[in-house]
Amino acid sequence: MSLSIDPALKPAALAPLFKRLGRLHLPGFLAGDGAARVHAALAGDVPWRKALLHGDTHYEPTLADYQAVAPDAAQAIDQAVLTQARAGFAYRFDTWKVSDAVEAGQRAGSAIEEVYDFLNGAAFLGFVRALTGDMRATYCDAQATRYRPGDFLTRHSDAADGKHRLFAYVLNLTPTWRPDWGGQLAFIDDDGHVAEGYTPSFNALNLFAVPQDHAVMAVAPYAGADRLSITGWVRARR
Repeated sequence: MSLSIDPALKPAALAPLFKRLGRLHLPGFLAGDGAARVHAALAGDVPWRKALLHGDTHYEPTLADYQAVAPDAAQAIDQAVLTQARAGFAYRFDTWKVSDAVEAGQRAGSAIEEVYDFLNGAAFLGFVRALTGDMRATYCDAQATRYRPGDFLTRHSDAADGKHRLFAYVLNLTPTWRPDWGGQLAFIDDDGHVAEGYTPSFNALNLFAVPQDHAVMAVAPYAGADRLSITGWVRARR
């Protein structure tokens, strides 16, 4: 069964709110068992890589390579990333670039790949255009992400020259999540306050205009699940 949007969600009715806020949290986004099927795939055999930012360099080793690093070296890497996060932009989480795999012809028949097809289909792109009023929305990239205890993504705006990013999205796919486990998508005002935060509720889509300052708050050490999602950007072709 292909993925589809819950027909109860009416983008035209939601459009004034999106225009005013520049962001929305849309619970119950996928119809039927779509979210459950994608969650099962994310909880299964995924070729995760560890995404790290150290200095200005993005590192993305396989988990096997990351776990093979000698303990002293691994501790030094983690400490360097945490030190950078204290005063600037840094991140640590698991990723799989779904777009790269699909567009390279490396399909494996996973429900995760169905999400890429869904995001680039007429129904989703039409929903985004109707919600935002932006007719330039023509393509979505996608990555699977997994945040485990201690993982985080510090404050940033998603602005990137030449990437043609219009909106960022996060499709949350962890069935049970408590707000005190962290992992909120937090929007940050110019005065440094958290203006709004979205808990990663199961089968909720978060959509927001780019650029906009935000962060993924660190997942607590006592969190009882992995924070799983499909995320990326809705783009113009040029």
